[in-house]
Amino acid sequence: MITVRLPDGSQREFDTPVTVAQVAANIGAGLAKAALAGKVNGNVVDTSYLITQDSDLAIITDKDADGLDVIRHSTAHLLAYAVKELFPDAQVTIGPVIENGFYYDFSYKRPFTPDDLLAIEKKMAELVKKDEPVTRKVLPRDEAVAYFKSIGEAYKAEIIASIPADQDVSLYTEGTFTDLCRGPHVPSTGKLKVFKLMKLAGAYWRGDSKNEMLQRIYGTAWAKKEEQEAYLNMLEEAEKRDHRKLGRSLDLFHFQEEAPGLIFWHPKGWTVWQQVEQYMRRVYQDNGYQEVKAPQILDRSLWEKSGHWENYKENMFTTESENRSYALKPMNCPGHVQIFASDLRSYRELPLRYGEFGQCHRNEPSGSLHGMMRVRGFTPDDGHIFCTEDQILDECVAFTALLQKVYRDFGFTDVIYKVATRPEKRVGSDEAWDKAEAALIASLDRSGCTYEISPGEGAFYGPKIEYTLKDAIGRMWQCGTIQVDFSMPARLGAEYVAEDNTKKIPVMLHRAILGSFERFIGMLIENHAGALPLWLAPVQIAVLNISDAQADYAQAVAQNLKKQGFRVHVDLRNEKITYKIREHSVQKLPYIIVIGDKERDAATVAVRARGNVDLGVMPVDLLVERLNSEMEAKA
Repeated sequence: MITVRLPDGSQREFDTPVTVAQVAANIGAGLAKAALAGKVNGNVVDTSYLITQDSDLAIITDKDADGLDVIRHSTAHLLAYAVKELFPDAQVTIGPVIENGFYYDFSYKRPFTPDDLLAIEKKMAELVKKDEPVTRKVLPRDEAVAYFKSIGEAYKAEIIASIPADQDVSLYTEGTFTDLCRGPHVPSTGKLKVFKLMKLAGAYWRGDSKNEMLQRIYGTAWAKKEEQEAYLNMLEEAEKRDHRKLGRSLDLFHFQEEAPGLIFWHPKGWTVWQQVEQYMRRVYQDNGYQEVKAPQILDRSLWEKSGHWENYKENMFTTESENRSYALKPMNCPGHVQIFASDLRSYRELPLRYGEFGQCHRNEPSGSLHGMMRVRGFTPDDGHIFCTEDQILDECVAFTALLQKVYRDFGFTDVIYKVATRPEKRVGSDEAWDKAEAALIASLDRSGCTYEISPGEGAFYGPKIEYTLKDAIGRMWQCGTIQVDFSMPARLGAEYVAEDNTKKIPVMLHRAILGSFERFIGMLIENHAGALPLWLAPVQIAVLNISDAQADYAQAVAQNLKKQGFRVHVDLRNEKITYKIREHSVQKLPYIIVIGDKERDAATVAVRARGNVDLGVMPVDLLVERLNSEMEAKA
């Protein structure tokens, strides 16, 4: 007798081994029809998987996250099947699931075209209508190599040949197409009804630039049509909000080939930067941080002591002078340890909080660069807290509260919290890890935060909390972090004198709220679609005259506003007022002031808010009151 335990606590008993599909049918015809896969004792398997002993089982449908992964993985295979049907000479390589979809790489004699994508997608739809079963079989490695060689699939044969000889491999077949895969897959092609091929790209075989350039086809797949439509609408909206385009159209910054991964800041963009930096500087000052500045170039010996030379050298820009090797700093922490260790510290000084807006450089691969979101030169809002083990909890609680306030001020209220725990390869005692992880979890509990645990995702030196923001169109951005480090202070000789007069090594908390100024400003631009809130807008107010007769009064109004700290542009050009209003509206200015004879004579101004909202005529003092209130609210 085999007992199958279900998620609701009920059990089903069977006299003989039973497949996942049979259990689903035993529960009900509706579930049998909806079943995409099963989860047996925590492992996701095909519906054809045979249960031979007492087990826990959950039937996976398209309502489950695992079900969506199965759909996307199976759709990648469907894509490869369609390509082989249309282009028999194409060779298939790999096709994994990625965020929101999948891709598959192919080797073919000519480049695929957009028309080819349309034809492939049409063929995929035809194969879905056939509703062909997807079946699994297992072969010895060498037999599988011989099979793929026999059908001319050299890449598949190469992949399988790299597997140890004593291992079997699983193959999945649908119709005339067979592919190497661990699985699981949907029971039949008819389960795959919502998908779209998105774009073409190039990719080197096995990620090595010395190898052949393959053709990568990206696609997306969903359980429901409305989910895919929402995703495509989000992509369309994201395209409109692309910070690279807005950076150009709003005259904020630009990129060029002579400086890959680096940013040319224009006056307006640098004004935004300064607002963010000065805000964060006040945050440091108000919360017990001392601002420091460490060198950008440090000797190789220091990077060896910190562990970066061994583990991170390929991402570091290096240089030599007078027979000494140096590296541009990829992060600020080793420099901050040097500042801490430059003097003998007392336990009475702890916690000691350092903050720095220090530019860092990382030699990111050119293919990974993406506007301001992935750069080679960046400035983190870096802070490091040197404390005792007993102070970790309080410092983490205070940091989370501070981070939440900063995010609210920038317009983000939806924060996702994750605790990344000890990885397999790590340094430090289990006791220290227990204390650090418990402190991070307790800090989120005390802060009233709902959080997820990410097992094994911590750094080798300690666990961390990751803070992820959701923007205006639902995209996720991992920004802030606080990490507990027991390793680097010891490696770099940081000590303090404890209450019992012994020397002890401090705990080092690495923390950032924005992550990096560049990326965070890019996020702000996209979140607000370029229409930055008043306190961040590079130009807050444009003052426009209707004719030359109001020029002097317009200048006087502008000077008055400037003296009160506002960023004002005066437009006295001899152009039609409708033209000037439209031009400044396109620049997404928060306020436009229009001055005609009536306003001049009454010492008032006509005010328009962003979005062509007519606020009417008011005295300048009343406008200033409104502006100050909005600035203070950071709305």
